[in-house]
Amino acid sequence: MKRYESIKVQQSPEGKQYRITTIYPDTPISENDYYVITTAGDRYDTLADQFYNDHTLWWVIAAANNSQRASLIVEPGIQLRIPANKENIIQLYRDINSTR
Repeated sequence: MKRYESIKVQQSPEGKQYRITTIYPDTPISENDYYVITTAGDRYDTLADQFYNDHTLWWVIAAANNSQRASLIVEPGIQLRIPANKENIIQLYRDINSTR
């Protein structure tokens, strides 16, 4: 998924182009979600690759766990929720960011 393709481009008064701030959706909890305890070396992108076969969907896992970290590295020993319905979350993301 090209995460920024639906984000609108704006132009500053000086003519510089930029994308508006990305908004991530609240991730609904499902009884089909997976839960994992992280270990040393786990990263959001490798977990996304493992569960979704797509490392670019790391943000789905990070958003579901309210991550405020500026890193793909996950703290070892914590429980993470891996949303089962990634398609629903991707659609929510597109809906939120295409209507602004």
